[in-house]
Amino acid sequence: MSSVNRRNFLRMAGSTLIGMTLGSIALRANAQEVLSSDDPTAKALNYTNKSTKPDAKCGNCMYIQGSDGSKHRPCAIFPGKLVDVEGWCSAWVKRPG
Repeated sequence: MSSVNRRNFLRMAGSTLIGMTLGSIALRANAQEVLSSDDPTAKALNYTNKSTKPDAKCGNCMYIQGSDGSKHRPCAIFPGKLVDVEGWCSAWVKRPG
């Protein structure tokens, strides 16, 4: 079992707080627009629609929502927007299980 250092813990705690705060809003939102890299929140979280990290993609992040198999799905971090399942942002946290 790997230990969690202080920086990673704070990053995970911050991401979790953002997800919990925005999660209920995103679940009720009717996501229709694909997230643009020009979006201010996307820029702040370094969102890219093509991950450079082989094991870290929106498709296996705990904040992704919607049905598996879709190229674009809702994300709790970006309410009202659809993210590319091959994308990545700095709020990425591996989905448990």
